[in-house]
Formats: sequence, C-alpha cells, structure tokens
Amino acid sequence: MPLRTLSRRIVISAPFVAAVAYVLPVYAGDSGQQPEGVVELYTSQGCGSCPPADAVLKSLATEGKVVALAFHVDYWDYRGWRDSLAVPENTDRQNAYRTALGLNGVYTPQVIINGREHMNGQDGQKIRRRIAETRNTPTGLTIPVSIEKAAQDRLLIDIGSGPSATNPVRVLLAYFNRESIITIPDGENVGRKVNYANSVRAMETVGMWDGTAQKIEIPLSEIASKKASGCAVLLQEMLGEGKPGPIIGASIIAAKP
Repeated sequence: MPLRTLSRRIVISAPFVAAVAYVLPVYAGDSGQQPEGVVELYTSQGCGSCPPADAVLKSLATEGKVVALAFHVDYWDYRGWRDSLAVPENTDRQNAYRTALGLNGVYTPQVIINGREHMNGQDGQKIRRRIAETRNTPTGLTIPVSIEKAAQDRLLIDIGSGPSATNPVRVLLAYFNRESIITIPDGENVGRKVNYANSVRAMETVGMWDGTAQKIEIPLSEIASKKASGCAVLLQEMLGEGKPGPIIGASIIAAKP
C-alpha cells in the first residue's frame, strides 16, 4: 500500500505575512539524506567557558549534517551581563533533561545528543564521534522527517511511519535565529564578539505521532511571528511529567543568509 494512503494531514492556521526564501541545510546534498543526529547546546553569554562550545555548535550548523540548536539559558545573568538571547523556557528544558537523565545539576556548556545523553559542549571531536556511533542505530534518528516550503505562505512537515514508541511522541517546533553576532560588554566574556548560530527563541508542540505517517502544514508566518529566521522539527518521546526523552526524527529549515 502506498505510504501516502496512510498519512494524515493537519493544517495549522495563522495570519499571513510576507514570505522569505528558505533553504534546507541538512538536505544540501542528496535530497533523500536525513540528518545524522540532533545536537542541543545549552550555553550562556555570561559563561566564560562557553565561546569554544559556541564555535563548535556553529561549525556543526555550517556543516549541515546534524540539526544543531543553541539554547541560551538565563541562570548566569547575575554575573554582570544579561544574556540577550536567553529565554526562561530554555532553562526549563535543560532542567527537564537533568531530571530525565538523572543528573545532579545543570551546567554550561552542556550538549544533549538525540535527547539521550550529555557531554561537554567544548569537545567537538567527541560530539562528532558520538553522532557517528549512533547513526543508523536504534539510538539514532530512526523515523524520516522533512520540512519544506510547500507554497508561498506554508511549510509542510512530512513524518514517515515506523514502530510506535513506548512513550507518547510529540512533534515539536524549535524557532531559532540562524545567526546572531553579539558584542558582550560585561561579565566573564567582557570585550568578546561572539557569532552565535541557531539560537532558539521559542518552542511549541504542533502534533503527536503514533507510528503512522502524517503531514502537518504550518503558516510560514509562524516563523516571523516568533522573530526567528528558521525552525527545526523534533520528533521527541516524552517520559512523563514534561520530561524530554529520546529524539527519534528531526529536520531543519532556515532563511537564506
């Protein structure tokens, strides 16, 4: 039976705003290529150890092989500089991972890979090695997901079918700024000019996935309404009480620079 006959289509409405040209970094080569993993960096402009990790995240985003997202947190703001890209929800997400992974606390720069494990965000070699080890395994991204511009004013999320997960699976959108160049005038990074990539500004749940193929349409204006220049789709298991679990599929789209 053709896959399309099993799919469900959900349309999310919102007011129209002018469309922008978008590209898919992850699909820069073979149109059938899937991202190799998801890398979430928890970082802060007030953290003196974070700039090397920010550079690693930027290089991963530029390479386009993974869905690379930077979540700026606000708990270092008291050190003399308030992170201009931080939102409380990013701190909440990192704390939820702390509970889900059984950690004693949170730290920066922390990387979460595929929603399953954490490591120091400065260690680009270890991050790349772990992504390579999980690729095409049950701990990698096992469900095909894509997001593309379907019309002048709409984006289409296409999620493939697969074995139902043990836990509920949310379809999450992470809205981000593709590039933010910030000069930091105070705090631990005083005088530094840092080029941040894919800084997440907001997240929302747009659906649930139950193992069957489905399509979700969202207005292109949703990205502009979040004051963002791109968005990533994360297919993520939820472990209960709002705790994030394994990410089993992902894709990303962003405005042309």
